[in-house]
Parts: sequence; structure tokens; C-alpha cells
Amino acid sequence: MAKKLYPIGIQTFELIRKDNNAYVDKTEYVYDITHTNGKYFFLSRPRRFGKSLLLSTMKSYFEGRKDLFKGLAIEGLEKEWAEYPVMLLSMASAKHLDAESLQRYLLFLLKDNEERFGIECDAAEPNLRLANLIKSVCQKTGRPVVVLIDEYDAPLLDVAHDESRLSDLRNVMRNFYSPLKDCDPYLRFVFLTGITKFSQMSIFSELNNIVNISMQERYAGICGITKDELLTQMSDDIDSLASQLAITREETIDQLTSNYDGYHFTWPSPDVFNPYSLLSCFSEGKFGAYWFGTGTPTYLIEKMRQFGTLPSAMDRFYAPSSSFDAPTETMTDITPLLYQSGYVTIKGYDEDIDLYTLEIPNKEIRVGLYKSLLPNYLNTGQTQSLVTIAHMAGMIKQGDMDGAFRLLQTFLESVPYCDNTKYEGHWQQLMYIVFALLTHYRITVEQRTAKGRTDITLETADHIYIMELKFGSSADEALAQIKDNRYAEAFAMRGKKIVKVGICFDVNAERNITKWIIE
Repeated sequence: MAKKLYPIGIQTFELIRKDNNAYVDKTEYVYDITHTNGKYFFLSRPRRFGKSLLLSTMKSYFEGRKDLFKGLAIEGLEKEWAEYPVMLLSMASAKHLDAESLQRYLLFLLKDNEERFGIECDAAEPNLRLANLIKSVCQKTGRPVVVLIDEYDAPLLDVAHDESRLSDLRNVMRNFYSPLKDCDPYLRFVFLTGITKFSQMSIFSELNNIVNISMQERYAGICGITKDELLTQMSDDIDSLASQLAITREETIDQLTSNYDGYHFTWPSPDVFNPYSLLSCFSEGKFGAYWFGTGTPTYLIEKMRQFGTLPSAMDRFYAPSSSFDAPTETMTDITPLLYQSGYVTIKGYDEDIDLYTLEIPNKEIRVGLYKSLLPNYLNTGQTQSLVTIAHMAGMIKQGDMDGAFRLLQTFLESVPYCDNTKYEGHWQQLMYIVFALLTHYRITVEQRTAKGRTDITLETADHIYIMELKFGSSADEALAQIKDNRYAEAFAMRGKKIVKVGICFDVNAERNITKWIIE
């Protein structure tokens, strides 16, 4: 039997269908969004989540390519297959540009479309060229135009932390998008995708009738692969992977879920898997950090530094609904960016008090993000840090928590001092990151119990370690706090052995763990 083809890095619907690549059917969503009220729509989803493929699918649909949709849901829904002129403008390659280069890039996109439709225009301003192109194409074809803009915010993301550069690029993009409102009589459908929302872009401030479908329940599964789609449309893929790894189907589903599932872009929502990682896993035949390996979130790390975001604060926190629509350049905390970028996701919603619960979605994101943050807390090579953590994980698996702490103590003795290591918050966050990177275990920080909050809780297959970290006092006091507050009672029903660990950390002379008591 021929090896199944997975469209890794292929974002063109036509190529996927013609080459018989694996395709998860999203055409019912395409039909729905193109037959609903409104003309202008915006969708925010993390990078490599299928936004480009969605727009390519829309392009083929509006061009009337009925042959490409054979056997898909839309084949039974669409009866007319009317053809419209389509302009697909991708900003994906407009990264790391100054204002002048961005202007040239926009003119290049427009020139390409002008040649496709046989339109001539020598205006030097992109906004004038776009307005002329839309009107001329509509008049020439006799049909209203479809405009699809992919990654509209790509030119701005890398400078989101730099207001002076952001302002220049934002002005260029504002002028470029401005004709869309005035061209309304010539347009059939306008759809933009991106990661973030920049409020001062005309597309959001002037085009006030644009519908943001990012958190609409009916479109919760429009990008990504839902649990139901995985279990039905990709059932054979699960069995094939299980066979390659010599594990059961159930174990395979559990591993796929813990690594790549967990996304919810509204509430309630189906479970959504990261499509890039899921398809890469099936293609490679092994579990890996595929999505995180495709790009370091530089702008996110910069914003976390700007807002003083602590790694431990991302484990579980709460936000009102207003937080999700906050503009990127005027946001007062990092919540919108963390959510829109896919580093945290919705895990629950309390309608009575209008609060969403947010957490890191899965193992792949947790490990990748904390690896990226580790250099901010250790003035040493990352490789040795990760080797130490890996050895610690092995010791804990063997039940040797004492050995794990001795190894960590020895490692920290070799870490060069830096300016920010004289206060306890630095070491508290470092300890959290170290334990969070013990990837085989479940780690929670400041877990709430009836009597207070535990500093760090580590759960293995058969043990639960409750850890209390003390700075400037003794390990005995740390252990006493665990006992006095009866933290262990919160875990008594888990059926696992509970181990209490009191830890003393000296931030002044030793700058290291000085003593720990395991009981």
C-alpha cells in the first residue's frame, strides 16, 4: 500500500486535493461563513493552525472549482457554484521590513494581481492601487470581488514591542487597508486572518462592520483538528502510528492528546489539536515538539519581559471576556497576546462572574515555552541545564528525590552569578521552570488547598510530592508549614503515596539550595 501523504508545509488547497494528500474536511465551515449575514470577517488563530489553507480553500470555492470539492461536505450543500474574481493577498513574507520595504512589498503583491486580471495602473501609493484594482476587476468581470488577506498582522508582530518602529509600519498598513470600506459596492466577501488585533489599523477602527468570528462558538473548530475529526477522519492514521510505536490505540490517543490537544478558542468548545504537530507526528511516526520547533516566539518573550510576566503565573490564571479583545499595542497585560498566540488557551468559563480560566494547552507548549524562558534565569548554557533536568527526571522516576536535589544543587553551584540573582523571586521562578521541564510529570504551582497554597506539587505515576520553598529560613520550617496547613489532605483521595519536601534556599551567600528534608 502506498505511503499516505501528509501536507506538511503545503497550504494550497488545490495542490492538496490534486496530489491526494490527507485533508481534514473544513468545507462545511466555508459554506456557512459565506452564506451568513455580513461581508467582512476576521479570524484570529495561532501560527501554523491552518489559516492559510482555510483561505486557499475559500479561494478555490469562490473560483467555482467544483472538481476540487468532490466527496467533501460542501459538495452536498452548494448548488450554484458561482464564479467570482478572487484576490488572495498574503502578508506572510512581509516580516522584518522597514516602512519603505513594506511599501515595495505591497506594490509587488498588487502588481501580481493586476497582471492576473489584465489591469494597468501606475499609481505609487498602495492604497490607490488597491482601490483601482478592486473597482477595475469588478467592472471588467461584471462580478463583485472576493478579497482574502492572510496574516494581515505579520509585518507588525516582530516590532510589537518597539513603539517607534511599530508606528511607522502601522501607518503603512492602515493606508493600505483603508480602501476596503469605500469599495463596498464592488466587493462580494472580505476575510482576514491573523494572530493579533491592532486597534489603530483602519480595518478595525474604520471598517466598523467587520465581524470578528474568533470566539464564536459555531466556528470553534474552523481551524485545527477537533477530537471528533481525529477519531473519525484520521482513525486509520491513529492505528498506523500505534503500530509503528508498538503501543495500543488507546495509549496512542492519550499521547496525542497530552502532547497536541487542549486548545479551546471559546467556551464551550470541542477539543482542538494543533494541526501542524498532529500531521507531523503522523508523518514522522514519533512524538516531537514540531510546532514549537518552527519558530522562537521572540515578540512574546519581549512582551513577557516588558510586562514582568512570571513563568509560574501562566500555569493557571483568570481573565474577563474584555481581555480577549484588547488591542495588542494598548494592552495593559499580556493575556491577549498569550491567548491569541496559542501559548495559553481557555479551559473553562464562569458565566455568572464573566471569568475565563486560562492554562497552557499541552505538553508541547509547556516544554517549549519554558525552554525559551530558561536562559532568562540561568546565566549559563542551555544544553547543560537541560541535561541536568533530564537526569533529575530519571532519578525521580526511580524514586530518588534526594539524588535529584543533590544533582540540582551541584548544577546550581556551577551557574555564574548575574545581577538579578540576589532576590528570592528570581530563584522561585527558576525552581518552577526546572520542575516544569520534568516533562514526564504533572507540575502545579501554588495549588490551592483548603488551608492555603502549596509552592510546587509534582505528581508521578505513584507519588505526589508536596514541596514548600523557604528563603532565609529553614527546611524544617518549610516542612512544618506543609504539616500545619495539612496540604496532604487535598491529595488523600488520589491513591498515591504522598511525600512532603521542605526546601531551604539561600539567596545571599550560597545562592543555592542549602538543605532539604524529605518525609
